[in-house]
Amino acid sequence: MKYACLVYGDGNLVDPVSDVELDAAVVDTVAYHEELRRKGQFVFAQPLEPAHTATTIRRRDGKLSMTDGPFAETKEQLGGIIIIEARDLNEAIRIASAHPAVRWDTIEVRAMRELPSP
Repeated sequence: MKYACLVYGDGNLVDPVSDVELDAAVVDTVAYHEELRRKGQFVFAQPLEPAHTATTIRRRDGKLSMTDGPFAETKEQLGGIIIIEARDLNEAIRIASAHPAVRWDTIEVRAMRELPSP
């Protein structure tokens, strides 16, 4: 089953990290993804640009509206997504808990629905 691991963080916590620490985190993350690939558990991963670069769209009562920035004003913003393969939620949690980002970010693990083929 596929699981989405949504990485949320407060950019203010990462900003003070030194370049050396940031470089080490990138190396650790690449190694983590490679290990998941080796085990056949890696599907996809991608960081996102900062939340302030987002455009939010809505259609209400037939009218489309666009707003600069994220949908909600919250301290933590979605910063990236990782799609993994796991037997069940417990395995997905174990996989996500080993991600280097848990040092300073929050990872939400959520099962992905399978849509019927057309």
